[in-house]
Amino acid sequence: MADGAAQPGAELLAFERFREASAQPLAYGYGHGQRGLRELRAREFGRLAGTVYLDHAGATLFPQSQLRSFTRDLLENVYGNPHSQNISSKLTQDTVEQVRYRVLAHFRTSPEDYSVIFTAGSTAALKLVAEAFPWASRGPESSGSLFCYLTDSHTSVVGMRTVATARNATSIPVRPEDMQSAEKRGAAARDPDCQLPHLFCYPAQSNFSGTRYPLSWVGEVTSGRLCPVSAPAPGRWFVLLDAASYASTSPLDLSAHRADFVSLSFYKIFGFPTGLGALLVHHRAAPLLRKTYFGGGTAAAYLAGEDFYIPRPSVAERFEDGTIPFLDVIALKHGFDALERLTGGMENVQQHTFTLAQYTYTALRSLRYPSGAPVVRIYSDSAFCSPEVQGPVINFNVLDANGRVVGYSQVEKMASLFNIQVRTGCFCNTGACQRHLGISDEMVKKHLQAGHVCGDDVDLVDGQPTGSVRISFGYMSTLEDAQAFLKFIIATRLRPQSSQPVPQAAPGEAGTAPAETEAQSTVPATVPTTEPTTGHITVSTMPATGHRPNPSPREDTPTACRAGNGWPPAVGAVRLHPPLEATRPLQALPEKAAAAPGGGLGPHVITNLFLYPIKSCAAFEVTQWPVGHQGLLYDRSWMVVNHNGICLSQKQEPRLCLVQPRIDLQQRIMVIRAKGMEPIEVPLEENGEWAQICQSKVCADRVNTYDCGEKISSWLSRFLGRPCHLIKQSSDFQRNAKKSRGKGQSAGAQATLSLVNEAQYLLINTSSVLELQQQLHASDENGREELFPMRDLISRFRANIITSGASAFEEEKWEEISIGSLHFQVLGPCHRCQMICIDQQTGQRNQDVFQKLSESRERKVNFGVYLMHLSLDFSSPCFLSVGSQVLPVLKENVECHDLPASEKHQNVVF
Repeated sequence: MADGAAQPGAELLAFERFREASAQPLAYGYGHGQRGLRELRAREFGRLAGTVYLDHAGATLFPQSQLRSFTRDLLENVYGNPHSQNISSKLTQDTVEQVRYRVLAHFRTSPEDYSVIFTAGSTAALKLVAEAFPWASRGPESSGSLFCYLTDSHTSVVGMRTVATARNATSIPVRPEDMQSAEKRGAAARDPDCQLPHLFCYPAQSNFSGTRYPLSWVGEVTSGRLCPVSAPAPGRWFVLLDAASYASTSPLDLSAHRADFVSLSFYKIFGFPTGLGALLVHHRAAPLLRKTYFGGGTAAAYLAGEDFYIPRPSVAERFEDGTIPFLDVIALKHGFDALERLTGGMENVQQHTFTLAQYTYTALRSLRYPSGAPVVRIYSDSAFCSPEVQGPVINFNVLDANGRVVGYSQVEKMASLFNIQVRTGCFCNTGACQRHLGISDEMVKKHLQAGHVCGDDVDLVDGQPTGSVRISFGYMSTLEDAQAFLKFIIATRLRPQSSQPVPQAAPGEAGTAPAETEAQSTVPATVPTTEPTTGHITVSTMPATGHRPNPSPREDTPTACRAGNGWPPAVGAVRLHPPLEATRPLQALPEKAAAAPGGGLGPHVITNLFLYPIKSCAAFEVTQWPVGHQGLLYDRSWMVVNHNGICLSQKQEPRLCLVQPRIDLQQRIMVIRAKGMEPIEVPLEENGEWAQICQSKVCADRVNTYDCGEKISSWLSRFLGRPCHLIKQSSDFQRNAKKSRGKGQSAGAQATLSLVNEAQYLLINTSSVLELQQQLHASDENGREELFPMRDLISRFRANIITSGASAFEEEKWEEISIGSLHFQVLGPCHRCQMICIDQQTGQRNQDVFQKLSESRERKVNFGVYLMHLSLDFSSPCFLSVGSQVLPVLKENVECHDLPASEKHQNVVF
């Protein structure tokens, strides 16, 4: 709709209208309505300003007052090791015991019924049960123990079966529908004399869909009224309740639902501390648990030279090996205090979060394309009618207008452009993922063969989804969060593209772009030249034309790849000291794809060369540049890291694009500029002032780096407004590429990488950019001709080599290319992230490029291709130059009828 009006099914559901239509009263907030909740958010969660956080099922967030209270406690008290007997140790012991009581009181039980065993998390609690449960082995006279688990369970539950199987017990997966059938069927008469132990484990709430399974199953299974398996299973059933997801937003009454074992994760409830969970053990089940290992603090007595060990009588002391993380345990007290003070209790949290989930679910279901087709497919076993059956979790996939699933990875990338944080994948719950998405066991194996593993971004295989999108609410979530998410879905699926920048956070917040930025387009294009009499370098202005003339015959020497004017042939490419070659700013990029006078695509040549000395910072354009072992010399040799040594990219800090590095090969320095800052120089190689950092990380690879010093660190910290450092990859460190070598590469050859993500080079084709530009302009409702100039689009893709003369996306059909005597393997397409939505001249975000590219490329956001050296000969200098001819080699199974006539027979490497 050209006027931007919303068609039916594209309107945001009004919250008040939703509440009025509800059959039951809906609570929102904690006593002071929307105003009070906004004040709570501003006071306790100010760090969320400008961010919509919707992954509370993954990890909720802690309030500031909780951390302040805990810190004050630590500063005012001395807590010693609880295994000692001094005053500080006794204080720790007493405080930890008080926390145990607090945990039990929270779940409406007492030490008379349950013991609290602190663990390293919910997973460790589940593992403890698996290892300590008294499994009975199958044998001639016994059918052995059964371990039954709901298929809609976390990976950590399913993993218990390996322990059960090792103990010769039988593991049986139980589908939710099987339990529903069992409820109707009832259980066979129980033999009171048979004490064969069986274990049934299920989640109180699915971490995949938020479905809440009946807590009544606990009593029915333990009493024998309900059996998880259809065949008779004489013996005694115990129940392990996985409450990690459920307890994060709901009250759990263990006086009414007396599970034998309950696993918990405290960061799901409080946000802090992480890495701490608990296993609650009912006293009727505690005597059955067996240990094979004993650690510090668990023994009443033992002998070092004899197999003699007597455990402590307390269940907690017997199973808490070593010193517990007692400070983290003490932090729980402050978590309980803060939660009760801010919300009034878990009943209020349950009502508030369910209201938000029910509203969002209702609004999502109502969204329709003009054809009437739904915008999302929701995976749920309930209609969100009650918090008794549904938690504050919504799992879904976005559909296009034709009903095809849009990959979850793309949705997550788009959401991040709106500062919305969601969770994607299968959420460590393959069973629920298979059930809801219709993925068979064979398909899971096929996806693995196709390269998909748990936790990656391979979201579609043969058009079928491998996972989904999940949003979840916490006690501090607001109506504004829900509506921001709904507006994001409407804006990206149902509204015509407005071509407006994505709303930015307030000044000082993450992702903020400055109001005034470096006007790069006003810098004149210059070429350094040498005065014939003095030898001094002077600067002359260069016209901003689309193509440069081909190198003169004098430059096209047989001993170098587009060898430069007067470049010394005896100097190795890695240690060259030539005059600075011609450079020009980004406004000189071609505005149109090159066209030959006869209407063809023109010569197949390099039109632009870029290197990015500092990863994620501005481009440095050259007309000719030496090639090193890792790609263009000094390309991505440096990177900016935060105070924890973590690499910063434009995804976290868009203003990095305004940091402009330039390499001076003659003076052996890098000059860095930014608006409002004095230029600063950094030497190209390590010197004595640099302190070595042991290791840093780039795309899961460990790299050895050097810190470039306090001076540049302070400079960058002032400009970016956060503590950071500039580090450089160590010259004596070799980072090997993971990509397979080409058929022309020797078996012993190993390509090496700088601080790039994937490969040594990235190439894009101007015809591909032009096609994208035309699509963007066609969808612009305002009809502005210069909505996305070519120079802007090209700069967003941050390529090294820009070529012309090929048809759009023809580069994806290449297997190899040759440029002079340099040969490159084409590794495949570059899978794009949300960085292409950042204007490289301003730091502003605009989602249109990513969205249009996704639509036009059949939902796969690929653009450009990766290149790697096939072989390098450094006996003479090698260079890449603007104007050099590009000779591609087609993949064997690609038809060449759509290629330019001049290239149809280029099927060998020259």
